[in-house]
Amino acid sequence: MAVTIIFLGPLRDLAGTESREVPGPLDWAGLLDHVGEAVAEQLTEARINVACGGKVLSDKTQLSAQDGEEVALLPPVSGG
Repeated sequence: MAVTIIFLGPLRDLAGTESREVPGPLDWAGLLDHVGEAVAEQLTEARINVACGGKVLSDKTQLSAQDGEEVALLPPVSGG
């Protein structure tokens, strides 16, 4: 099994893909290693949120994704 990382909005453009499967379990350091330098740099900014298993994490550095879970990288929302 694996953890699926889902890239949304401009993070998808930076990653060059909509999603990526990586070996689980996955923690914060592992996430930064698997997403590439450009995306990892964005993830360190407070305005980017991380969801695991459909729930937005209050502290993304506490990520603990298990096999079969999805981790969504959420850029800030804009619009009207």
